[in-house]
Amino acid sequence: MLEHVELFFKSIFIDNMVFAVFLGMCSYLAVSKKVSTAVGLGAAVIFVLAVTVPLNWLLDQYLLRDGALVWLGPEYADYNLSFLSFILFIATIATMVQLVEIVVEKFSPSLYNSLGIFLPLIAVNCAILGGSLFMQAREIPSLGLAFNYGVSSGIGWFLAILAIAAIREKIRYSNVPAPLRGLGITFIITGLMGIGFQSFGGMLTGDNEPPEPAETTTAKTIEEKEIEKEIEDDEKAVSYNEVINE
Repeated sequence: MLEHVELFFKSIFIDNMVFAVFLGMCSYLAVSKKVSTAVGLGAAVIFVLAVTVPLNWLLDQYLLRDGALVWLGPEYADYNLSFLSFILFIATIATMVQLVEIVVEKFSPSLYNSLGIFLPLIAVNCAILGGSLFMQAREIPSLGLAFNYGVSSGIGWFLAILAIAAIREKIRYSNVPAPLRGLGITFIITGLMGIGFQSFGGMLTGDNEPPEPAETTTAKTIEEKEIEKEIEDDEKAVSYNEVINE
C-alpha cells in the first residue's frame, strides 16, 4: 500500500510530466487559454493514460520483453520482440484516443469544437507515449502499480494545464510588459511553477536509519553510582583521618 501512495504522489508532484520532463508542452501551451477547455483536455489525458499504461504493461510483460513469450512454450523463451515496443504502444494509444474523440464528439460537441485539432493530437502527445515508455524503463512490477502510474501521471498533467489556464485567465487583465505578453509570461510562470512542484521532493526523502534509542537510567546504573559515591566518601574519610593523625 505504501508503494502505491509513494508512486501516486511522486508522479503528480515530483516527476510531473510537464514540470519535470517537459512532455506534452505543445498542448499545454496551446489549449491553456481557458479553464473550461483545459479541464476537458486534462480529463481526456487522464483517461487515455489510465487505460494505455496498464494495457502497454500487459503487452510488455507477455509479448515484448526478452523471454516474455515463454507462456507459449519453452521453444519461445529466447524470442525478444522489444523492437516492436514503439509500434504497439502507439497503436494502443491511437485506439484509445479515437475512442475518446468519438465519445467527446457525441456527448459534448462544444468541447469537441473548442479542443479542435488538439484532441486527435493526443495520439502523438509525447506525454502519453512517455507514460508507457517510463513505465517500461522503470520496470513497474505489477498491473496495479502500472494503473496507478497512468492515473497519477495524468493527474499531474491535468493539474499543470489547469493551473496555467487559471493564471492566464487572470493575467489577461493585468498590466504585463509588452515584450512578455503571450508566451513570454507563460514560459516565466511555467518555470516558477516547475520550481514550486520540485520543492515537493522533500516529502519522499529522509533518513531511513532508525533513531538511536535515548539513554535511560536503569536500576543497575543507580546502584553503580551509589557504590562509586560510597567509595569516594570512604577515600575522603581515610585522607581526612590521615591528615588529623599527622
